[in-house]
Amino acid sequence: MRLYVNIDHVATVREARRTDEPDPVRAAAAAEQGGADGITVHLREDRRHIQDADVRALRAAVRSVLNLELGAAPEIVRIAGRLKPFQATLVPERRREITTEGGLALGGANRRIGTAVQRLTAAGIRVSLFIDPDLETIDRAAALGVPAVELHTGRYARSWRKSDAALRALGRAAAHARARGLAVHAGHGLTYDNVQPVAAIRDIEELNIGHSIVSNAIFVGMEAAVRRMRQLVDEARKP
Repeated sequence: MRLYVNIDHVATVREARRTDEPDPVRAAAAAEQGGADGITVHLREDRRHIQDADVRALRAAVRSVLNLELGAAPEIVRIAGRLKPFQATLVPERRREITTEGGLALGGANRRIGTAVQRLTAAGIRVSLFIDPDLETIDRAAALGVPAVELHTGRYARSWRKSDAALRALGRAAAHARARGLAVHAGHGLTYDNVQPVAAIRDIEELNIGHSIVSNAIFVGMEAAVRRMRQLVDEARKP
């Protein structure tokens, strides 16, 4: 299973003082040293953490692969088209939210998503859609022609101590997506305590984890924080 590390909140700390440290590029290098298979950043319209210059620098420096999260705003899609990260993951984006609150709405009226998918694909970028683990939504994603979806694990992260219903829903959704020919990723709210049951779902091939790793890195350093998450994920995948 691939582990992509989201380093947005390294930039959050930097932007708290509008200075030049900590440096997301150094964080990415340490994450790769710790076993990350890819680096994820979210270039938001309001630029609250990652900046355009960060994406350019990371595109040049990352030795693994760069996964750029973005909303479907034309300006951000154009930036992605110019920089050509390995993967672009389209996510919903609201100005007042603290973090992404749910998956994309893929109803028929949401033409911006289809347009963004077409433009990113035409630029040679692998496209993934961040969606709720809902079978109908998965079918709509498949109809858009994307190669991958990322299942939102927020419900699981909120309820895993009380019930396994959300975990079972993730398993069903992952199996359905694989049956539709989609690569299956997952992320949101995953921590050192709750990651293993999700990592054990065989139909999921990639996890995106950020906040928990960056939080732990404050105490042990980024390389060690990623290495520990890498170990947990690998243990969960053993036969």
